[in-house]
Amino acid sequence: MLLILCPYCGPRAEIEFRCGGESHIERPGPYSEVDDGAWADYLFTRKNPKGEHRERWLHAAGCRQWFNVARDTVSHTILAVYPMGKTRPPTEAGT
Repeated sequence: MLLILCPYCGPRAEIEFRCGGESHIERPGPYSEVDDGAWADYLFTRKNPKGEHRERWLHAAGCRQWFNVARDTVSHTILAVYPMGKTRPPTEAGT
């Protein structure tokens, strides 16, 4: 089980959280210029890297706040935790 450091509540067990998928995805626009292929790509295409991955997490059983996590998908090591809207901090992996 992961121990996730909620930026609002402190360290908590993984069972209190829900993963919201990949973070830092930009919505295509403006609306009138987006074709069906670009919209489908935005909705359905996600990265599945082996290594560092940035994800959105919800503290569902706690403060109910969303935040970002940089996690290594191989070792499940959490490299960084930061609030929504903040810039991505550098990690040991360098991304």
